[in-house]
Amino acid sequence: MNVDRIERSAPAGADRWLQHYYLVRAGVSALWVAAAATLGVADPVAGAALLVAYPAWDALANVADARRNGGARANPSQALNAVVSGGLSIAVLVALGHGMHAVLALFGIWAGLAGLFQLLTGIRRWKSQGAQWAMILSGAQSALAGGFFLKQASGAATPTILDIAPYAAFGAFYFLVSGVWLAVRGRR
Repeated sequence: MNVDRIERSAPAGADRWLQHYYLVRAGVSALWVAAAATLGVADPVAGAALLVAYPAWDALANVADARRNGGARANPSQALNAVVSGGLSIAVLVALGHGMHAVLALFGIWAGLAGLFQLLTGIRRWKSQGAQWAMILSGAQSALAGGFFLKQASGAATPTILDIAPYAAFGAFYFLVSGVWLAVRGRR
C-alpha cells in the first residue's frame, strides 16, 4: 500500500467541496472577465462596480472556503487573504476618485499579497489533498502580476479595466484546471 497516497488522500467530501469551489470560482471569474470586456468598457459606473466587486468576491470566497475547512485559525493564509481582499474593495472605492493609475497600483499590491496567500494555501493543502500544483502556480503568477501592475501603474498610459481582465482570466483558468483535475482524480 502506498503510504504517500494515503497521506495525500483527502476524504471524498472534502475533494468534492474543493472541486465545486474551484469550478464556481472559475465560473465567476470568467463571468467577471466577460462583464469587464463589455459592460466595464462601455459604462464607467459598471466598470467601477466591477473593480470593487472582484476583490470583494475573492474575500467572500476565501471566507467560505476557510469556514468549510476548519475556520480561520486552521486556514490563516485564507483568513489573511480575505482581510486583504475586503480591504482592497474599500480602497478601490476610494482610489476610483483618484484615477485608474491609483486603482491599478492597488490591484498590484493586492495581486502580490493574494498570490502569496494562495501559494501558501496550495502548499498547505498539498499535504492533505494533493492536486494543488495549479493553485501553487497561480499564486506564484499572481505575485508576479502584482509587480507588473505596479510597473504599469507608474507609466504614462492611462490603465483601464482591460488591464486587469487578463489577470482575472488567468485566475479563472487555474481554478478550472484545479476543479477538473480533482474531478478526474475522483473518478479514478
